Amino acid sequence: MTDESRTKPILVFAYGNPSRGDDALGPAMYELIEEQQQKAGLFTDVALLTDFQLQIEHATDLQQRQQVIFIDASLTASPPYEFHPVLPEQDLSYTTHAMSPGAVLYVYQQINRQPPPPAYMLSIRGYAFRLGEPISRRARAHLQAAFEFLMRGQVLNPE
Repeated sequence: MTDESRTKPILVFAYGNPSRGDDALGPAMYELIEEQQQKAGLFTDVALLTDFQLQIEHATDLQQRQQVIFIDASLTASPPYEFHPVLPEQDLSYTTHAMSPGAVLYVYQQINRQPPPPAYMLSIRGYAFRLGEPISRRARAHLQAAFEFLMRGQVLNPE
């Protein structure tokens, strides 16, 4: 992450494996938002970050943020997507290679001795997560609906 993107008040952290079918929904959303930043000049206060999964080190990416939005594919979300607040949560995922968003917030709270920034989870409904497959047709429609939600709402443009 560049120094400039560290100073942006909103962090969008889109994660997933681009090689595993619908698990690529997070990185695909990253690309859609990045395209709007570059071509349309939108979301100027948004820093983008993507990775295969959340890890303990990502707690440092939340520093100096006013808001964080985690974006990932989900097998259990109601179609087309779910959007809800995330609270710090101590769980055992910090001992694995993949953490939950709540665990990242909890680690942030522990290392900084202060509450984390307000955080939200955008879970986009996916169906097929096979290695080497593209994003499914239904999941791509859900991705578009979630993107339109971000475009029309105050999520990435809070007043």
